[in-house]
Amino acid sequence: MATILRDLSYRYQWLYDGISKVAALSVGGEARFRQLALTGIEIKPETKILDLCCGSGQTTRFLVQRSGQVTGLDASPLSIRRAQQNVPEAEYIEAFAEKMPIVDRSFDLVHTSAAMHEMEPLQLRQILQEVHRVLKPGGVFTMVDFHAPTNPIFVPGLALFFWLFETETAWKLINLDLKELLQEIGFNVQFYQLYAGGSLQVIQAQK
Repeated sequence: MATILRDLSYRYQWLYDGISKVAALSVGGEARFRQLALTGIEIKPETKILDLCCGSGQTTRFLVQRSGQVTGLDASPLSIRRAQQNVPEAEYIEAFAEKMPIVDRSFDLVHTSAAMHEMEPLQLRQILQEVHRVLKPGGVFTMVDFHAPTNPIFVPGLALFFWLFETETAWKLINLDLKELLQEIGFNVQFYQLYAGGSLQVIQAQK
């Protein structure tokens, strides 16, 4: 069940943006957070990128600075409209991530930022299978999302954030071994790093 503050944060972009900026302070600010999963990845102007669950274009705006072939996908019509206004340089698809209307082997890079914690475990598996399908051979999937803190100092803050803004799916994600799941689907996990006292995980996996 979604919290009241979660509903309000999606209804009012200024509130969502404010929450994002505060939450991202632990890794050096929102700009760094939004590009954290892209660290070390070569992106050329012709690199075909899918910004999965793009929201209002918070990460899309950084992707279009590096590639001229960026597509954002989100199931929310409101988010797509906002993204089109915020980042008109990208193309957009309104669709569910677990059933993307995209042909096989279409993208060099699929990126998602703080979205997979909103999915039920079965739904998450379906999404990652779809990511594998739409990636070209040798293509890369990158993601940043929550993780169970390894530093106890970060536990109360993450718990409070979940209680105010997230659902039970966020708790399920931090108890899931995403590396193992990606490997089961057919990915080769090339990079895995924890940040913010272990409360954030970054994964880069190749098809």
